[in-house]
Amino acid sequence: MIAKTFMGLEPVLANELTQLGAKNVQVGRRMVSFTGDKEMMYRANFQLHTAIRILKPIKHFKALSADDVYEGVKDIDWTEYLSLDKTFAVDSVVFSEEFRHSKFVAYKVKDAIVDQFREKTGNRPNISVSNPDMRLHIHIAEDQCTLCLDSSGESLHRRGYRQESVEAPLNEVLAAGMILMTGWRGETDFIDPMCGSGTLLIEAALIARNMAPGLFRKEFAFEKWPDFDPELFDEIYNDDSQEREFNHHIYGYDVDIKAVNTARLNVKAAGLTSDITVEEQDFKNFMQPKEKSIMVTNPPYGERISTSDLLGTYKMIGERLKHQFTGNEAWVLSYREECFTQIGLKPSIKIPLFNGSLECEFRKYQMFDGKMSDFRGEGGIVKTEEEKRQMAEKHRFKKERDFKKRLDEQEENEDGDIRSFKFHSLEKKEFKRPREAREPRDSRESRESRESRNSRGSRDFRDSRDFKKPFKKNNRRFRDDDED
Repeated sequence: MIAKTFMGLEPVLANELTQLGAKNVQVGRRMVSFTGDKEMMYRANFQLHTAIRILKPIKHFKALSADDVYEGVKDIDWTEYLSLDKTFAVDSVVFSEEFRHSKFVAYKVKDAIVDQFREKTGNRPNISVSNPDMRLHIHIAEDQCTLCLDSSGESLHRRGYRQESVEAPLNEVLAAGMILMTGWRGETDFIDPMCGSGTLLIEAALIARNMAPGLFRKEFAFEKWPDFDPELFDEIYNDDSQEREFNHHIYGYDVDIKAVNTARLNVKAAGLTSDITVEEQDFKNFMQPKEKSIMVTNPPYGERISTSDLLGTYKMIGERLKHQFTGNEAWVLSYREECFTQIGLKPSIKIPLFNGSLECEFRKYQMFDGKMSDFRGEGGIVKTEEEKRQMAEKHRFKKERDFKKRLDEQEENEDGDIRSFKFHSLEKKEFKRPREAREPRDSRESRESRESRNSRGSRDFRDSRDFKKPFKKNNRRFRDDDED
């Protein structure tokens, strides 16, 4: 099977799958492949915090033309997966010189399935784009085709607890990945001083209590499959044996009362009001917490959300951390190097991470009194061995990565690169039904149009000074043949 995720979260997802009991776990680009039985597929959808969707490959074949794709798909006995009274949809992701248009590939897959049914029965199943009974996903890298069933349906980041949102909300999968990266599992209090709609707060509570994020979902695509085992899934759904006590507390603050009310509404919908407190408070008034705490926050970047004094905001963050958060650690996700510079503190680790189309950095700040040498002399740890290893791999995205360019929008970024997936030969009986995904747009823009858009989206930086784009100099978009 293939678990798709966002760029930068692959190691976190691989660790989740390993702990879940998956076999042959292999990290790819925006995906992790693994093997397991039907129960593992159900659990992966229901319990993984950092997966976007779970795909189940049913055929791997070569295709040098559209006719090859048609024949390869038509060669499958589709009566094993689909019936005339069921609807289906086809999504495609294509990286190939031969196949220039992914929708054309999707049409060829659809035609092959429909033609097979017409030849056998005289009738055809219908297409449903919005809510199909079966979702198919085809991925083509040059001449290598992988056809999958989508067991998830709607993206797994749509947990089901979000009642309302604020401007530019943090994706739930990204929020969970950030928390898991810190190593926090509920051992201390948790604080987000700029909580927005409360995504980090809720994901933190789920992780602290080891609750499955799928608890709030109305349905998964595999529930419509002919081989769906409702008793098995009910057993998984009702199994709370792995949940744990959480003896600390989670605090969220925001200067915007609308955001506070939205966060409270979402927390209530998730049934986590006993673990999470949300209050209206400006970060400049933040005071030293009474209990040992970890802070994880996602301040404005000046991209989708603007503030009247963006650099001043980051300078204030650094001052609050230095004077009112000693003895604790703080993690900050942001986009601009100039913003991090204003914090004025030396991070112990920098992790490249995508927030939508923006390649950001997730930085850890270990706060202590006095000199670092004194802190270390007293047994304090600024950087763990694992963090040292990660820092050594901090260029694992690309040494040439370019922050000026935009990749695909967040929803389209769902489509992981499954070219490195190793197809495992499974017994025929293990293959049964659905699947979906999306097609990334190729957002080729002229340099002038990009700069124009960037200036429009970053009003805080216009008319001020000549800001450089963050972190890297070279200009190159990710190529399909890049190594991980």
